Amino acid sequence: MEDDTPSKFAQHGSMAGDVRNVVFALLCLGGIAWGFATFLAPKKLPRPHQFNPAAFKSDDFTAAVRQIDAVFEKDWSDANVRPTSRATDLAIARRLALGLTGTVPSLPEIRAFEAQPPDQRLNWWLSVLLEDRRFSDNLAERLARACVGVENGPFLVYRRHRLVEWLSEEVHQNRPYDQLTRSLIASEGVWTSQPEANFITVTLRQNMDKKGPDEVKLAARVTRAFLGVRIDCMQCHDDKFGDRWKQKDFHQLAAFFGHAEVSVTGVRDNEKLKYEYRYKGKTADEVVNPAVPFDAELLPSDGNLRARLAGWVTHPKNRAFARTAVNRVWALMFGVPLVEPIDSIPLEGPLPPAMEVLADDFISHKFDLQRLIRVIASTRVFQLDSQSTNPQQPVSDSQERHLAAFPLSRLRPEQVANSVVQSCTLATVDAQTHILYRIIRAVQEGGFVKRYGDLGDNEFTATGGTIPQRLLLMNGELVQKRTEKNPIMNAPTRIGSLAPDDETAVETAYLTTLTRRPTAAEKALFIGKLKGTKGDPRSAVMQDLSWTLINSTEFAWNH
Repeated sequence: MEDDTPSKFAQHGSMAGDVRNVVFALLCLGGIAWGFATFLAPKKLPRPHQFNPAAFKSDDFTAAVRQIDAVFEKDWSDANVRPTSRATDLAIARRLALGLTGTVPSLPEIRAFEAQPPDQRLNWWLSVLLEDRRFSDNLAERLARACVGVENGPFLVYRRHRLVEWLSEEVHQNRPYDQLTRSLIASEGVWTSQPEANFITVTLRQNMDKKGPDEVKLAARVTRAFLGVRIDCMQCHDDKFGDRWKQKDFHQLAAFFGHAEVSVTGVRDNEKLKYEYRYKGKTADEVVNPAVPFDAELLPSDGNLRARLAGWVTHPKNRAFARTAVNRVWALMFGVPLVEPIDSIPLEGPLPPAMEVLADDFISHKFDLQRLIRVIASTRVFQLDSQSTNPQQPVSDSQERHLAAFPLSRLRPEQVANSVVQSCTLATVDAQTHILYRIIRAVQEGGFVKRYGDLGDNEFTATGGTIPQRLLLMNGELVQKRTEKNPIMNAPTRIGSLAPDDETAVETAYLTTLTRRPTAAEKALFIGKLKGTKGDPRSAVMQDLSWTLINSTEFAWNH
């Protein structure tokens, strides 16, 4: 009798293999079905804690918005210009995301945004963004550039990243802006445990040949970052063109930092120290007594010198402080400030429409940055389209000057880098993203921004695009890596494989990249290229589509 054991084993092995194949096939089908479901369905984002639709219909809030709208409408009428129509909800959502978080919205965020009731979408979206760590990190970096620039400073006594982290936490907690500013100017302690002290220590010279912080640098930062005036232009001599500022105005302000010193115990004040300066035309240094250059009656009489200066800078009646904050937040949201340069606002005017209204509202609501952002976002001027509805009549110079159309502005380098990464990723890239992915992203984006051209603390100064920037987007590693075939990481490949049809694939590519749906002509063109493709050929078309959209002029502008 023949032993049939091997054949039985083979038979059982074959049956087991068949079962494994079936299970594998079912898992694949389940995965595909799950992918289709999650691809098409709106992701339910966590409900924002601060979202209260009734709050944005209150008399107090709507009155502020109406007042700003009325000011602009009067200006448009006086200038005989007609404003553009309202932008689409998606266009407004895109400009809010770019301004507040520094990146375009993700596909799940777009799906969730469009799932909201139309009359609540924008305020819901604002609540989502304001509670997102990307917002506080982004605003913290903008504030840090205004306060300390992008310089590394003296390594032993300066930690820029600690200052930015501290600013981010303050913004995340929505600490009143006047309190935050006072903490910086009057800061004490060690730069590591008291991060706000880095505002002072950054001005120490690398070789430490001067004992204390640089009073001149500190005075310049205070006037430009918090008061929007350029008194530091007078540090060497009186103005020759009839300006109100004199050399002594600047150095008397600098003298408020004369007591500050840095030791192993950190930043502290030493009343024995004096600020001395040799004025132009003098033969010797002289002690300079502290004095403020305007509104001296607002200067507190109690406290040390820096605390008194901080109290004067942030005084509710010191309108320069509120105006400067308004101008900086406006620049964050529009891409350009109300007054240019951003740190040079005339004390006596003339001032642009709505600046005083916004400053009054900012002061009366205890310097609430989130309130200021919400009010600006709700105005008609913020929600205007950037282009005319009539292709034969483009936006005129007069409309641009009077903000009768949303101003076009180039994205800053980090906005471009962030948007490239987000547009090529189906999931939202935020603080919850896996740490390894965030590390890879940071390295790639850092190299891109360096080559693209970091604008430093002049980031809201209008600049033209350059040929190297265009070439970097066309041929650079960041775009190449993000658009190449990668079924796990990159959106182009995943969209091509998960989309149930060609139309959905094209629409999704446009949503993830430009935050809009394609026009009929665009849709027809790319559907034609995708028709009948599978596998690698289909991935190649999706890669080309993504690369094309990223390299479009539309992608690199806020509009």
